[in-house]
Amino acid sequence: MNASPKTDPTYGAEAGRITAADSGRHLEEEKMARRRFQRGQLVLRGKEEKLWVGRWREDTKLPNGDVHRVRKCEVLGTLKEFKTRRLASRELEQRLSESEVNSLNYTPRPTATFAQFAAVWQKDILSQHKPSTISADRSRIRKHLLPDLANIAMKDVTTGKVQSLISRKRLEGLSPKSIRNLIMTMREMWHSAKAWKYLPEAAVLDFDKRSLIVPKDGLREEERFLSLSEMQRVIEEAPEPLRTLYWLLAETGVRAGEIGGLPVHNLLLDQGAIKITQSCWHGRIQTVKSKNSLRTCEISPELISHLRQFLRSWHPNGAGLLFANKRGTPLDMDVLRKRKLYPLLEQLGIRRCGFHAFRHGNETVMDIENVPPAVRMERMGHGSERMMMNCSHAAPEASRQFASKMGQLLAPRDNLLLMMPAAGNA
Repeated sequence: MNASPKTDPTYGAEAGRITAADSGRHLEEEKMARRRFQRGQLVLRGKEEKLWVGRWREDTKLPNGDVHRVRKCEVLGTLKEFKTRRLASRELEQRLSESEVNSLNYTPRPTATFAQFAAVWQKDILSQHKPSTISADRSRIRKHLLPDLANIAMKDVTTGKVQSLISRKRLEGLSPKSIRNLIMTMREMWHSAKAWKYLPEAAVLDFDKRSLIVPKDGLREEERFLSLSEMQRVIEEAPEPLRTLYWLLAETGVRAGEIGGLPVHNLLLDQGAIKITQSCWHGRIQTVKSKNSLRTCEISPELISHLRQFLRSWHPNGAGLLFANKRGTPLDMDVLRKRKLYPLLEQLGIRRCGFHAFRHGNETVMDIENVPPAVRMERMGHGSERMMMNCSHAAPEASRQFASKMGQLLAPRDNLLLMMPAAGNA
């Protein structure tokens, strides 16, 4: 038979030891556990317009983990909407049901300002992303979100406040693309906030086109690309190892970061290809842009022969990369662009551009050569045909050839006869 608290002589002493050690915590838990069923308080306020106001208590968890009981006060409606106290009481009961304060599973809801939540989100969520994403999102939060939303409670950030933020940023000169990136960062933050109960279940801030108006792209200059002849000149004039790097960029169309992070063991020369599995960003190895970027790209016999010769003078480095700096660490492609590519382009009289111009040039050549879309998407690592078309440009040489051919097909016969030399002048 089990001993009861009254008959067991050790029970009181044991309980006494536990209570002495944890009295503060147990008293707090008991206090929080013994919540009374709330019916709320209903008050009619106002002189000119009478308003029904509901009051009740809710437990909130502060950022430091402490639980604090606060008094909630919400306007339920006007006296015209709820003509009797009974009708207003029903609305109050609905609000209490939505807040779940009388539920057996009720737990204190965490509360924080945007600045407090942003600090937690960056530490626990953003830190799990790759370095380039971390840098970009931290910059957006610091420059654009904290100045406007820092002291606003997360639950009080509404669609209207976000739309006002978008309008202000556009007036400040932020491009539509940058604003869309800003909304993407906020959308990811709000998904976490809802999952962590910082937002009520009924929160409707979705960051989609139906609830937010995002400015459209205006007129903009076409993105720079290198023509076939320009890429040839750059490759011919560049010294090693830059000649090999530029040749790979021009022939494969892969991203500059993917060439910077290319390991030697990913040169599948016997198979006539290179394998893209990682990238580098500001001298740091990271994952590729997307799963579509994990690919194998075939290369020409000429480039295979060149790479075999290049590897004879290649010096091993700690990262095992095809290209590395003097310290044996990954290249910073931004530094390489400014210190090496720009001076070479200026020397050759070619308009300044970045490494991405090789990628767009490669896509344009494939378009001229009528390479099937599926092959183009596979080589470039695109996720959609729309992205493929964005990288393709109208080459002047191809346009001139087409214009000449159309002229021959469409020119009137009498016009052709006039253009023919006279028999005596032959």
